[in-house]
Amino acid sequence: MKATGVASGVSNRALDGMPGPVRGYALETEMKKCLLGTAALVALAVATPAAAADLGARMPYKAPPPVAAVWTWTGFYVGINGGYGWGNSRWDLLPGGLGDGKHSPDGGTIGGQIGYNWQFGNWVVGLEAQGNWADFHGSHNSPLFLLPSVTNRTKIDAFGLFTGKVGYAFNNVLVYATGGAAVQSVDYDRRFTVGGATISTADETRWGATVGAGLEYAFTPNISAGVQYNHLFMGRKDISFAPLPNATERVRLDSDVFTGRVNYRFGGPVISRY
Repeated sequence: MKATGVASGVSNRALDGMPGPVRGYALETEMKKCLLGTAALVALAVATPAAAADLGARMPYKAPPPVAAVWTWTGFYVGINGGYGWGNSRWDLLPGGLGDGKHSPDGGTIGGQIGYNWQFGNWVVGLEAQGNWADFHGSHNSPLFLLPSVTNRTKIDAFGLFTGKVGYAFNNVLVYATGGAAVQSVDYDRRFTVGGATISTADETRWGATVGAGLEYAFTPNISAGVQYNHLFMGRKDISFAPLPNATERVRLDSDVFTGRVNYRFGGPVISRY
């Protein structure tokens, strides 16, 4: 009998030259080697997963630190405002500058604003133009005209502010100071106190200066709301009344305005910072 396919590579010719007992022993030896090799491969295959398990569980992936949102106030904005104003209107009759009394024009106001902000770190600078309709009015009885009694009246029906802004941002909260030029449209008249008939009238567009401060809170990258206070220094000006001749009053005006504001900003996105 000839052995074929022996894994040890022993040829049939070598086995044929051996005596029968020796040849059987050699064949048996080769078969045992084949079995031992197969068993070793099976044991290695079984041991590999166990060895991998012995390496232990993988360390969990550490997530990156949370991203902190950094607000930016940079951008163009438009908005509306509304509130209340009050002030002083002091009259002196010319020539001579005789005191002709004073009163406090006050009332409501509503308007709008446009502007642009630039942010550098936490500092914010900006420019803004604001225009408002107003109904600030008041009157007093003249101490110089008693018989008949005369009432002096002031009405501010509009004002505008052209200002610069410097502020400090606490993320989405902005605190700022503002200042610049102011302009008012003002009507004056003198009336008989009894009956209310108009004696003379005048009107003007008066320029002055303003300073103020404000606080603004951004709810989203585009929408913010806040409050602002402005004092308007409008100075003194000589006002000529008509139709009475030589009726000139030197009128000093000052106003205070407090408004609530809502703005929509066309600015950049919120910046992410680790």
